[in-house]
Amino acid sequence: MNKNTYGDQSISSLKGADRVRLRPGVIFGSDGIEGCEHSVFEILSNSIDEAKEGYGGVIRVTLHKDHSITVEDFGRGIPLDYNKKEQRYNWDLIFCELYAGGKYNNNEGSNYEFSLGLNGLGVCATQYTSEFMNVEVRKDGYIYKLHFEGGHNIGGLNKKKAKDSMTGSKITWRPDPKVFTDINISSEYFHNILKQQAIVNAGIRFIFTDEMENKVLDYLYPDGIEGYVKEVANGQNFSKIISIRKTTQGRDSANKPEYKLKFHIVMTFSNKVNLLEYYHNSSFLKNGGSPDRAIKNALSSTIDQYVTKANMYTKGEKRISFSDIQDSLILVTNSFSTLTSYENQTKKAISNKFIQDAIQECLKEYLDVYFIENKDEADKICTQILINKRSKEKAEKTRINVRKQLNVTIDIANRIKKFVDCRSKDKNKRELYIVEGDSALGSCKLGRNAEFQGIMPIRGKILNCLKSDFNKIFKSEIIVDLLKVLGCGIEIEGKHNKQLNTFNLAKLRWNKVIICTDADVDGFQSATRS
Repeated sequence: MNKNTYGDQSISSLKGADRVRLRPGVIFGSDGIEGCEHSVFEILSNSIDEAKEGYGGVIRVTLHKDHSITVEDFGRGIPLDYNKKEQRYNWDLIFCELYAGGKYNNNEGSNYEFSLGLNGLGVCATQYTSEFMNVEVRKDGYIYKLHFEGGHNIGGLNKKKAKDSMTGSKITWRPDPKVFTDINISSEYFHNILKQQAIVNAGIRFIFTDEMENKVLDYLYPDGIEGYVKEVANGQNFSKIISIRKTTQGRDSANKPEYKLKFHIVMTFSNKVNLLEYYHNSSFLKNGGSPDRAIKNALSSTIDQYVTKANMYTKGEKRISFSDIQDSLILVTNSFSTLTSYENQTKKAISNKFIQDAIQECLKEYLDVYFIENKDEADKICTQILINKRSKEKAEKTRINVRKQLNVTIDIANRIKKFVDCRSKDKNKRELYIVEGDSALGSCKLGRNAEFQGIMPIRGKILNCLKSDFNKIFKSEIIVDLLKVLGCGIEIEGKHNKQLNTFNLAKLRWNKVIICTDADVDGFQSATRS
């Protein structure tokens, strides 16, 4: 029998486009729709970096009907001509060479100060994973054109004299279905990503042409994240909008280089909506990282300190947690640094220690002063946070008690007072009669079919559940007994009571539920509250 041997000739390396086409997840995070979407963001990032440096204030994005995408900017134009230092054409370096780009020396004041693109991977990797890519660049009085198919250049660089002095870059490509399992990027993705980029890049206009839905949308936030927070709050905030800006510099450790950091924090408090978002160098930090830790530490310690000093805790009460604060918090951070440590190429979290320390210290110092100078507002904020905390604790206690009360089997050893069951265990046949009082119980017992008809007597006036809190409701023996008999749990909505929701219609123990009452006030109470 032949066996495969594992020796010196078993080792091989991927070359050219295969380095990405066969392993797209390494660069884009997955070979599915999320990876395909991230390839779009890689192209978009370069246009954003140009606009942030002040070259072109408009970026046009088009989703075509064949699922191809066009990103066009009006910046300086991608350098594509011959590079004497590298002894290669720049188009070959940028579109066909991983780890080649113009953003490696940002911290030394090179081409870009605060760059979203860093690694020199995105453009090349997207080209490699495209079914086709067309590049048109206007620069230095010339028009440059390139065409790629399946990761390979076709026809070299086409260069001709332009008739005008316009500059910019336009890239059209179609993600390759041989590389990605799904290339049908939704219109919603473009709406979300372009809105996010407009929010964190104040003053840059993003125009989205959606050929799928035959729409043209315009995204522009002149006031950046401050305008966004006002939009989210929509006048429903009970505190002022706090805006904190700072520019500083530092290093992550003694043996690391110093770098520049600037950040903007905008926050307010609301009982109706909450939001927590972090952006760094224009990238949405879905998993947070350094800014997330900084915000949570600063807010938790500052608010806990204020509540303690103001004697707002009851004796022996647990301290607030960040989740109590977050229930009423609308906060967005937007930071930029000349050096950034992302967790990977998808840029969903950063790990810079200096960024965490700087944001945390700044926010803590600002709130310490703000709370002293705005005592009424500080009291209002802290009171609401304590209400959030106590509501959740109360809801959790109620949830545990309700689960204990309702998760029981009704049998001979655990009978419900005055409930008369039927003999059948077949849910499709069983009928429950909810009757008013003991007198009706006696009459119905005589007239029922004991095989499939059960009876549950209740009082006319039980409890006005619309005006009672859940703790009081679930202390009512009649209500809890009725819930046990029905068996399908309870349906509850509310920010702090989600865990109380145990409703499952499939667990209803009866095929029919019939309410029998007298035509008087007590009967009306029974009918409406059952």
